[in-house]
Amino acid sequence: MTVASNGRLYLVPNLLGAVPPSKVLPEATIVVARRLKHYVVETPKAARLFIRSLKPDHPVRELTFSELNEHTKAEDVPAMLTPVRAGHDLGVVSDAGCPGIADPGARLVAAAHRERIAVVPLVGPSAVLLALMSSGLDGQSFAFHGYLPVKADARIDRLKALDDMVARTGATQLFIETPYRNDAMLEAILQVCRAQTMCCLAVDLTLDSELICCRSIAQWRAAVRPALARRPAIFLLGRG
Repeated sequence: MTVASNGRLYLVPNLLGAVPPSKVLPEATIVVARRLKHYVVETPKAARLFIRSLKPDHPVRELTFSELNEHTKAEDVPAMLTPVRAGHDLGVVSDAGCPGIADPGARLVAAAHRERIAVVPLVGPSAVLLALMSSGLDGQSFAFHGYLPVKADARIDRLKALDDMVARTGATQLFIETPYRNDAMLEAILQVCRAQTMCCLAVDLTLDSELICCRSIAQWRAAVRPALARRPAIFLLGRG
C-alpha cells in the first residue's frame, strides 16, 4: 500500500499525573516527542505543560497546536492533517494516557487511515490496560465502557447489566467516573452487584499514591473504604 505523504502521525502517550516523564515513558518515545513541531491535542494548556516537561528540541512557543476534543466538528478534523500532507510529522496528545483510547484523538487517526497516512503508536502508559493488568481479572475477554450514566436510576440499570454480563460470561467490565463522583460510584456498585462479583479499584496509576485493590463485593461491604474523591480511578468488575 502506498503512503500518501512523507509525514507520519505519531500517537504520543501523555503522563497519567505529575511524575518525571522518564519514570513512565521509554526514551524512544521521549526522543520522538521532543523533535515534533506540530501537534493535535485535546487541551492546549495541558499539552504544553507535558511537552515542556520533555525538554523539547524547539521552544514551545514555536510549536503549532490544533485542538481536537468532544466539541470539534467532524468536518474540521481532516484539516488538522495539513502538516502531514506537507511532509511534516504530526503528534497527537490527549490530556492523559494513550491517544485514541477513550479519547477523541481516534477521529484523527481514522482520518489519517482514510488518506493512507502512516500512523505510528508510541509506547507509554494506558490507565485502562494498567488497571486490567493489575486486577487479576480476566484479561482475555473484557470491555471498556467509558463513563456510565450520571443519573442514579440509569446508573443502577447499567451496573446491573454489567454485573449480569460478568455472571453470564466472566468477561471483565471496565469503566471510569469523574473523580469527584468516585465515592458515589463505589457506593452504587456495592448496592447493586452480586456478593460474589469481584470489584477492583485502580487509583492514581503510576503515581506515588497509587492504589490497586481487588475484592469481592461482599468483602468490600465489610471493609474500610479508601478515599477516592478527586483521584483518577478505573473501576473493574469480574469473576474471581
